[in-house]
Amino acid sequence: MGRGGAGQRPALLPMTDRLRDDCFALPRGIDWTPVDVALGLLREGMRCVTGAQEVALAEGAGRILAAPVVARRSNPPAANSAIDGFAFAWASLAGAAEGDLALAEGRAAAGTPFAGSVASGAAVRILTGAEIPAGADTVVLQEDSELAGGRVRFHAPRKQGANTRNAGEDAVAGAEVLPDGRRLTPADLARAAAVGVDRLTVRRRLRLGILSTGDELMQPGADPALPGVFDANRPMLAALGGAQGFEVVDLGAVADEPELVRAALDRGADEADAIVTTGGASAGEEDHVSRILTEEGRITTWRIAVKPGRPLALGFWRGVPVFGLPGNPVAAFVCFVIFARPALSVMAGAGWREAQGFTVPAGFEKTKKPGRREYLRARMRADGHVEVFHSEGSGLIGGLSWSDGLVELPDGAVTIRIGDPVRYLPYSSFGLTP
Repeated sequence: MGRGGAGQRPALLPMTDRLRDDCFALPRGIDWTPVDVALGLLREGMRCVTGAQEVALAEGAGRILAAPVVARRSNPPAANSAIDGFAFAWASLAGAAEGDLALAEGRAAAGTPFAGSVASGAAVRILTGAEIPAGADTVVLQEDSELAGGRVRFHAPRKQGANTRNAGEDAVAGAEVLPDGRRLTPADLARAAAVGVDRLTVRRRLRLGILSTGDELMQPGADPALPGVFDANRPMLAALGGAQGFEVVDLGAVADEPELVRAALDRGADEADAIVTTGGASAGEEDHVSRILTEEGRITTWRIAVKPGRPLALGFWRGVPVFGLPGNPVAAFVCFVIFARPALSVMAGAGWREAQGFTVPAGFEKTKKPGRREYLRARMRADGHVEVFHSEGSGLIGGLSWSDGLVELPDGAVTIRIGDPVRYLPYSSFGLTP
């Protein structure tokens, strides 16, 4: 569905919600772009393009907050017991290490407070989660107590207020409990519910168009005897976009014919906030994505010092940003998670989201030349070492399935020996789960 709803031709985003069409321009003198420079340029040029909408709490999982969540009530709203036991006033012990208090009639239970006040020298039965009655401030564990003749005997807790939870210790009424820009987790929904919030102001899901181009492409399910290559990039990129919480718009796979490429880009401009393409973004005579964007849109080709990857075409079609990824599936995967993912996250309203890396011992050996940052398909072993796939070929998709993360090697020359520290980026740090 487009921006205007079903049956209507959606309007382009207002200029205040769109990216500048020069935000991908490289500074003068930049040729080969180091990874950190490329990431810095992307971060500087991106902005949020998604508007706000209100949804029910139950529909909030994975959505991005467009406004902070503010507590309607403190949690807990009143001091309560953390255990089943007996509530009493600490002063009733008068400093004694043993308690021997009269048992008051009645009890305090969650949702059913004790009627009245606990008298000095008395204790009342209390259950977990029950409000601490007036006159009491401390609770002793049921298992540490014994009843006899209408009295409660126990070893005194170590301090006043033992086994109680203070009012508002989790959240105070009127306080911000979840910030603007946060992608909501199941735990966040529990936090919002606990302070009485049932409606959330969230960002509209970023709409991401996925387009494959190439005369050689066939769709999975076609006759395997036919010449050509099955399109692996489109389902992979659609799943990557979905894992980020984006609404994926499948723009299909089109042959290397200018009118077909143009029509697919037009559809993407109508129905998506950003477009990701694979194939056709280099400078060959059949690279129509690059040629059409050059002649009729805007394009900047970044030659990034990265392996796998290198060429990254960034441009605009009718005001909608286009990320032109390499055609090899492994390179497309790496360039998406390293470059496109954080940029699209800003556009979606979640801010720049860097992947969290960990330093772990290498379970492999490698000598790397200077000049490019490298990302190796990798997985953690039971012994805590990280191993890498046997081949660095960017067409070997099996290495992506085999791996559970990437090893990042620095731009300069390096020699890795078994046990040396290396930086490991688990796929979970990119928002991906098995």
